[in-house]
Amino acid sequence: MSHKRNSKRKAVIAAGGVAALGAAALLLPNAMASQDGGSDAAAPKTLKAADATDLAAQLQNLLGDSFAGSYYDSASKQLVVNVVNVSGDKNNVVVQAKKAGAKVREVDNSTAELAAAAQTLKAKATIPGTAWAVDPRTNQILVTADTTVTGAKWNRLESTVQSLGSGMATIKKSAGTFKTFVSGGDAIFGGGARCSLGFNVTASDGSPAFLTAGHCGVAAEQWSDSQNGQPIATVDQAVFPGDGDFSLVKYDDATTQAPSDVNIGGGQTVQILQAAEATVGAQVFRMGSTTGLHDGQVLGLDATVNYPEGTVTGLIQTDVCAEPGDSGGSLFTRDGGAVGLTSGGSGDCTAGGETFFQPVTTALTATGATLGAAGAGAGDQAGAGGGDAVGGTADPSGAADPSADPSADPSADPSADPSADPSASAADPSAAAGQNAAGQHTGKSKHHKSHSY
Repeated sequence: MSHKRNSKRKAVIAAGGVAALGAAALLLPNAMASQDGGSDAAAPKTLKAADATDLAAQLQNLLGDSFAGSYYDSASKQLVVNVVNVSGDKNNVVVQAKKAGAKVREVDNSTAELAAAAQTLKAKATIPGTAWAVDPRTNQILVTADTTVTGAKWNRLESTVQSLGSGMATIKKSAGTFKTFVSGGDAIFGGGARCSLGFNVTASDGSPAFLTAGHCGVAAEQWSDSQNGQPIATVDQAVFPGDGDFSLVKYDDATTQAPSDVNIGGGQTVQILQAAEATVGAQVFRMGSTTGLHDGQVLGLDATVNYPEGTVTGLIQTDVCAEPGDSGGSLFTRDGGAVGLTSGGSGDCTAGGETFFQPVTTALTATGATLGAAGAGAGDQAGAGGGDAVGGTADPSGAADPSADPSADPSADPSADPSADPSASAADPSAAAGQNAAGQHTGKSKHHKSHSY
């Protein structure tokens, strides 16, 4: 789509930028010794979540077909790597993995077998109200069915799962219905819908733009930063349903200066340093225009969700809550990694829920965009994991309560002014996450209505 209107206003929407990642060594220099404090090189080491993500990516390449997934054990702060066919490890990669600090676990199901099982589910059980993702903690596919899957549909799903064989997949029921979270980071408005901006980017032609959910881009072509306001951006690309849920939306004013951070409310921002891959078990933070800042854990990768509007593949499954209007909002790590865009799920931020996210790395590759504003010093757009926060980056664990009134004009928030110094409002987001506007704990992961936001 082409630009249709021009606006001389600067963007008042905070979003994300990047910094270059240096090459990561297999033996991570900042890995801590295991709890016994000994010098045994094969003992599992405690790692930061970002370092665990880096190490997992390297070990996946080294292990090849022996690699069967990995996850971050947040309690022990260790990377757990699943392997198959250990006896065939002629290159002693498993030994190398242990020396690098990973905890190696032999499992039954290979990555190829799990992928084949997922294809069987796609072919035989693509039923609205179902979803599935690989859970490396159980080395199985976790299949979820909402309340609409009953009678013949439930029998069909159950029969398909049973046909996969023992130990390949499990089913759980959600107490709600899957849907996207569109309502009638910062609020954006278009065609009577309200969504949330994900991350500011630079399009392949150098134009300032932002990423949001694909179902938002399908719902409306032009978007404003205030309800009933003048359009400031026009959808250039939108994917939904199908191979993702993401939109690239270009600012109509080519001189727009888009800040490289996420507005977490209360005049506080978190600088985004790079695009990051999700790691099962790692803590993540979500910002949305309805519910503000919340946190949780990654539960599964490469998830397939069968929304009423159609099937979406390649998503991240989490236990983070979300509600209508949060669609497209930022999913990021404590140390500034842009992970995902809010797609949909079930539940709310009072009772808890489960939410699926579009990976940012996939959206960037598909659109040709790069994180951050052009000429702002952004480095490589994709990193294996978030690095340490620098240059005024706020730690989301210490932010003030961001769950302000979503109906308020976002431009009234001083953190939304791109001319303001973002380092002046640095905050720790994890202190705000898990609280609603009343300062009450929101709870996590009770299964309720599923939808896209």
